[in-house]
Amino acid sequence: MADEADTHGLGLLTVLRLLAEEAPLDSYEELLLRAGQECTAAERLRLEQAVRLAYVIHASQGRRRQREDALAELVDTARDMTHPHDLNELLSVITRRLRRIINADLAYICLREDEDHLVLRAAEGATTAITPGMHLDGGPGHQAIVTGAPLWTADYLRDPALEHCPEADEVIRAEGVKSLLAVPLIHGDSALGVLFCASRSVRRLTPDEIGLVCSLAALGAVAIERAERLQDARSEVSALELDGFRARTTMARLEQLGDSHGRMMSLLLSGADLATVAQAAADALDSTVQLRDPAGRIMAATAELADLDEAAVARTSWEAHAYRTPVPHGEGTWVAPVLAGAENLGFVVLRPSTALVGVDQQLLRLATQSFALQLLLQRGAAVTQAPVHDALFDELLALSSRGPQQARHLEQRLSGIGLDLTEPHVLLAVRPEGGGYGRAIVWASSYAHGQAGLKTVQDGCIMLLLPGTDASAAARSVGGELTALLGHPVTVGAAGPGRDPGDVGRLHAEALRCLEALTTLDASGSTAALEDLGFMGLLLSEAHDVSGFVATAIGPVLDYDRTHATELTETLEAYFATGASPSKAAETLHVHANTVSRRLERITALLGATWQQPDRVLDVQLALRMHRMRAVLRLGVPSADRS
Repeated sequence: MADEADTHGLGLLTVLRLLAEEAPLDSYEELLLRAGQECTAAERLRLEQAVRLAYVIHASQGRRRQREDALAELVDTARDMTHPHDLNELLSVITRRLRRIINADLAYICLREDEDHLVLRAAEGATTAITPGMHLDGGPGHQAIVTGAPLWTADYLRDPALEHCPEADEVIRAEGVKSLLAVPLIHGDSALGVLFCASRSVRRLTPDEIGLVCSLAALGAVAIERAERLQDARSEVSALELDGFRARTTMARLEQLGDSHGRMMSLLLSGADLATVAQAAADALDSTVQLRDPAGRIMAATAELADLDEAAVARTSWEAHAYRTPVPHGEGTWVAPVLAGAENLGFVVLRPSTALVGVDQQLLRLATQSFALQLLLQRGAAVTQAPVHDALFDELLALSSRGPQQARHLEQRLSGIGLDLTEPHVLLAVRPEGGGYGRAIVWASSYAHGQAGLKTVQDGCIMLLLPGTDASAAARSVGGELTALLGHPVTVGAAGPGRDPGDVGRLHAEALRCLEALTTLDASGSTAALEDLGFMGLLLSEAHDVSGFVATAIGPVLDYDRTHATELTETLEAYFATGASPSKAAETLHVHANTVSRRLERITALLGATWQQPDRVLDVQLALRMHRMRAVLRLGVPSADRS
């Protein structure tokens, strides 16, 4: 019967032939269908048993082929991991290969940041919930690291035997994960992280599949350790290359610094002025440079810096001198002190086109030293020339006793040093009120040299003859700078302006009288010109400038009356005549008291809030009387010009 069945192609040999040909399962179903039509019951039973055995053999062959394919994929993965990937690329390779090896829906890798934190570094097959950089502390990853063994479940959310944590469960629920396998990435004695693979359906993994994932995890741990070391080595190489580049840049900048400093020193030795040295410093630092004196006045500049807040610059300069180092001022501007020992020679305002690095700040310090040296050289030149200039000053003071020829010769010598006394000039008498007299003389020589003036010393006083029209302002400037230098007050009496060489003797006498007046009035340590002393200054002045006194005391009121046809002057006279009573002045003027009050408010606006103080009110009253009487006394203008 068997032979007969085989002749019909429905026997056991047919089943063996289908197995040998690795025919699909449909062929066996077709064979059983034919046997039901052509064979006896006994023959059909034997054939069904043979087909069931063929199914078993076929499934075994399928699993073997699947295992072989997975092993081949694992070998390809190991070969791929030997390539020089960076860490992120390597992790992507591992997750991508893992999905293919066991046909998983999702694969991801978490690496340990420290003992307690796992950070997701790569994911393959994720939809929305899993993103690189998120923390997945606790849960199956932490449990796998603690046990050091694979952890798997067919249905994670319903498995009570597993360690659950809200964060991990939320991610798994959002991704729709059911089956989950977590394998620790162990290298040596340490766990680098966890390798996860998951399916979105309930799935029971075979021991072969778990073994393949464990093998991949072992290979991945080695590759990850290697990639991390390679990455660290690359970082170190990059850092070394950057350090080398910085070192080469610094060396080149140091060479430029040396060249720039040498160029500035050559300029100093060749007698270049401050403007030339400032331009050299600006070129070296690619900056705008301003050299200023201690009072903030510009001595040399390569360009204007119109947006500077001068008060803020002054405060920053104080800080720079306190710390004796360049200090940033706002954004993109520096202030550096110019020092000679403990002496403040001024400061530099610098605005570079690019940010200053350490070497540039060193060059800025060298530039300030060059400026200090130049200023000291100028001071030395001034001190060297001081005896000659002192002699010229002394000759000017004795000019009235000299003949015309000697006067012309003196004017030529003054012209040779750049001093033209036909232009306005003022004379200051300076007396330090403490120690440092010799230091004050050296400073005065340098100051007079810088201002194109003259200096001499007489009876403990330093006399300065300077170009200018405002004697009071010149006195305040000299007093402020010298007080800051010496650390104690100085008294300065001033006179001027004069407009002829012959005026020097008169200004000299007036400045000395002003100085003595300040001493007599217990105002030592202050500064003033004759016009600042009011009526006292008028008495001390040889010119007895009544018009100037009147203009100083009540000039704004007189001008306002002339311009606006008002009666402020008459109101002032009535106000004083009635004992400073606004109501009585109103009766005298036949106007309302409010009118007098408004006029007095206008006078206060013109003369200042202190015009009724005792010292000033006397000057105002005297000026009013002189204004009315000066035509009669023939001291000012003719009578036709009286108000």
